[in-house]
This record gives sequence, structure tokens and C-alpha cells, in this order.
Amino acid sequence: MSAPTLADLVNHQVRLAARPQGLPGPECWQITEEPVPTAAPDGGLVVQVRALSLDPAMRGWMNEGRSYIPPVGLGEVMRAGGVGTVVASNHPGFAVGDAVSGGAGVQEFWSGDAKAVQRAGFAKIDLSLGSWTQWLNVLGMPGMTAYFGLMDVGQPKAGETLVVSGAAGAVGQTVGQLAKLKGLRVVGIAGGPAKCDWVVRELGFDACLDYKAPAPAGATRWDPVREGLKQHCPDGVDIYFDNVGGEILDTVLTRLRRGARIVICGAISQYNATEGMQGPKNYMSLLVNRARMQGMVVFDYADRYPEAIAEMAAHLKAGRMTSREDVVDGGVAAFPSALLGLFKGSNFGKLVLRVADL
Repeated sequence: MSAPTLADLVNHQVRLAARPQGLPGPECWQITEEPVPTAAPDGGLVVQVRALSLDPAMRGWMNEGRSYIPPVGLGEVMRAGGVGTVVASNHPGFAVGDAVSGGAGVQEFWSGDAKAVQRAGFAKIDLSLGSWTQWLNVLGMPGMTAYFGLMDVGQPKAGETLVVSGAAGAVGQTVGQLAKLKGLRVVGIAGGPAKCDWVVRELGFDACLDYKAPAPAGATRWDPVREGLKQHCPDGVDIYFDNVGGEILDTVLTRLRRGARIVICGAISQYNATEGMQGPKNYMSLLVNRARMQGMVVFDYADRYPEAIAEMAAHLKAGRMTSREDVVDGGVAAFPSALLGLFKGSNFGKLVLRVADL
């Protein structure tokens, strides 16, 4: 029996059907299908998607309103970064069989002309430097976020103390490892003893605070992050890499050292709030400690991705850095439930949705 051709295949897609209020439920999604193009468009590509990156930023992309990137339109394929294989090419920079990464969307096949290839940011990837899933993690957007957020915004100096929330997640795990390689003391914040143990034992952090830790017997006022910072950052915090916002951000602000830098990367604790985001109450600590709080968006550094990839690929190859991916099976149909798991903190490592064989 002959192998199926592109004409025999169907592209299943997940489209945004409604804008969510709070957590995105089933009513927010529509699963559709369309034929796979039998040839690449003019100057373009057809890419078979192999895996998709599931990121907290997706929740913001679903909201209507002004942001650093236009919202996903109703009826559009949900935005997502992905990796895949070129199965048809009419583009001089890509050949059939090339492994690529880019803005694939939540679908099984991506196709577009030359302008669409450029908008989606498709680029060839070298699987000798890292696996498919690592190209969605330490060598992908989370890794680029960690690298430029730490190095450009955080401006680390050997001997300083860095605290990173979401330490067992995609960005946090790379931030902490990179900071250790730069000679910093690193304290993570994560949810649950298993994650905290992995962050210390496998990633080499100096300590990890379990924000879910139960109160000890007799405690009348218990805040595990506050108590942990007193113990593990007795001289204060020089850099805080914030992935969660909310109460944890407020708590770390009380422990700043003079000249501290706070990198605002994300606020996953606030993305599904229905009554407005909780802003920092302790922001006057910035004034008292002459500290700086700065937001960062990874796309601003797109022309510099190769320098970060080269450095971190070398760390991976030498065994100085590792990565953990939490791969969910089920194809694009599993996307709605897998995304909810991200906001519930059920993933352990970078959350990846497998769409085809890796």
C-alpha cells in the first residue's frame, strides 16, 4: 500500500470561538478541519506540526484590547509556537525535510506564502543541538525569555542573590540554571515538595521555597515565602525574576536590597482574574531601595536569538544545563484541557503538546 500524499490528509485546527471570562472553558474553542494544500503557496511552505508550546502568555492573547501583540481574532486558529517538518516548499530558504520552528498555531499543518512565513518567524532548527521538545523550551521562546530577561534586564553580577518564581516551569528553570552559571546565589519559588526537590537536586538551585507548604503546628500567621526569604536571603534580594505576580511579588518586594532589579516577565496568578489584576501594594520599596522594576517581551530580542541559542546549546552539550518537558499526548483535540492544566500548575516542566511523532 502506498504512503498517503498531502491530498489524502486533513488538517485539524483549534479556533478561538469566544473570549473567556476567567479560565477558558470548552465554549471558547471550536475544532475545525480543512484539506491540506497539495503544494506550497508562492514563495511559501507547508509544515507538518510535530509539537506545540503551551505558554501562560496564551491567556493574554485571547483578550481583546491593546497589548504588545494583537489579540487572536474570533474564528482564527489559536496562536501557538511550534516545531515541525517542511513537507512542501516553494521558498528558497527551506527544503522538504527541514526541521523548523515558528508560529505554527494550534493545528496539524501550517501553510502560507512568503509574507506569512516571515510573519510567523519560521526558521530552521538543528536537532543535533537539542531535541524537538528542547527547541520549544531552553532553545525556544521560554529559553530566549529567560536569557534576555536575566542578562539584559536583570544585569546579573557574580555573588548576587536571585529569586525566581515559577522555578520549575519553562522560564524559571532556565533562569535559575543560567544565573548559577554566572556565579549567583539562586533561590526558587515553586508549588509542592516534588518540584522544589527537583529544582534543588537536579537544577542546582541553592534553595527552593514551597509556596504551598502547610503551616507548622502552632503558627498563627504563616507565609511560607516570607519565612523562606528570611531564611535563605538574609541579606536581601538583588534580582527578582517574576513569573507569577500577585501576593508573591508583593512579598519579595519587602526583601529588596539597594539597587535591586525586578524583571516582570509574567503574572500567571492574575491572568484569569475576573475582577481586575492585583497590582503591587509594596511598590514604595522600589523608592526606598532605589530599585528598578522593568517589563520584558521576548519578541523585542528576535534579532539576537542566535547568540542565546549558541550559548545555551553549548551548556546543554557540556552537561552544564538541563531541561525538563512535560509532554501531553492527544493531538490538537487535547489542547483545551492541556491549557487549563497550565493555569492549575499541574505541569512539571515546560508544557508541550505532541501533535505528531517526535
